[in-house]
Amino acid sequence: MSVRRSLVCLSVLTAGFLGLGQGVAAAEELGPEQARAFVVGKLFAYTCFEGTSGMGRIYSDGSVVGTIRIRGQGQTRFAALPAGTIRIESQSMCAHLAGLPFTPCFRVEKIDYRSFRGSLSGLSFAYCDFYQRNPRSHLVSNGAEPDSATPTPTAYARPSLRPSLSQ
Repeated sequence: MSVRRSLVCLSVLTAGFLGLGQGVAAAEELGPEQARAFVVGKLFAYTCFEGTSGMGRIYSDGSVVGTIRIRGQGQTRFAALPAGTIRIESQSMCAHLAGLPFTPCFRVEKIDYRSFRGSLSGLSFAYCDFYQRNPRSHLVSNGAEPDSATPTPTAYARPSLRPSLSQ
């Protein structure tokens, strides 16, 4: 049962990487090749409709690597899907996940130059919002919450100043 739940959660994670739901202001729906060009190789943080969150990247070989925190509860876990998981089929991007009785396909809507919403085709209520992250901004963690899904970006960290010559 937990394997099935994990596969469904990973498909939602993947859906978030690849598609958008309804109700996004000024969103531009992307075709599968456009969506691939927009997301492949970039690091995205995501939050899904039911509270699942994390961060991840889709690679050009169709593999996915990232983190996932199911329904915003419990520990953040590492997740990886093998090469060939994400594929373009006719007019859609789809995820081929072993153990699932169906192949989920996705709708992708670009919100702006750094974000998009992904949803399962035909199920616009099942969506994830994705926000592009700079991987270098996650080198410093605040250390306050070891289970925190998102480390403190260095842009918000207190700068350390060099002492002046008089000190």
